[in-house]
Amino acid sequence: MIVRTKSGNYRAGNSAVLLDFLGVKKEAAGIQKVAGDVELIAAVPFLLAADVEAGQEIAAIPDGIAWTLSTFDLDRFGERIDPQGWDFKRYMENPVIEWAHRNDIPAIGKMEGLTIDDKGLHGLVFFNDKSYDPFGWAIGERVKAGVIRAGSVGFRVMEIEIPSKDDSRDGTSLIFRKQELLEFSICNVPANPFALAHKEQQPITTEQSNNYGVNAIPFWDCLINNV
Repeated sequence: MIVRTKSGNYRAGNSAVLLDFLGVKKEAAGIQKVAGDVELIAAVPFLLAADVEAGQEIAAIPDGIAWTLSTFDLDRFGERIDPQGWDFKRYMENPVIEWAHRNDIPAIGKMEGLTIDDKGLHGLVFFNDKSYDPFGWAIGERVKAGVIRAGSVGFRVMEIEIPSKDDSRDGTSLIFRKQELLEFSICNVPANPFALAHKEQQPITTEQSNNYGVNAIPFWDCLINNV
């Protein structure tokens, strides 16, 4: 998880760093409201609707590509996002698709038909037409061909849960219970190595989660710097 402050700067770190930004005490387990106003960016496990074999193209459904933006899976930082906690009403008033969280360049597409179920947050991605945006169109072609398969959500957190000792045995250190979707980005390198289009999503073990946290910042550097 990384934090984008009001000044536009990025900070990456573990749950302790995040809780400090949010003004929440880690010692108090349970659900807590967040008073701060910062944007969080999380590359979370997702699946494209189509089953994908190695080398097989991803088929777009009519007029768009079905996409799962976020799931409840454990991410690299030991965090989870509750699918039922998403608020995307304001986002749908300006449902832009960005490239690698770059809000200083025009959107490469738009989102439609966002829905929530027990598995996650889902929607239809529409990439720009080649006639007026060759770059956005080309990103869409890469997605359809399976070259790019990663996505990342930017959101404002409103309520979190710090798991008890027993509930955190699976590696979960923080659960986002209520959050407002601000933007969705297509990206090359996600922070979560499982944030790819696979037939089946493999669970992340406690040991894997701990190991990923050590190398998290280089992954975010790639995402932010678009390398």
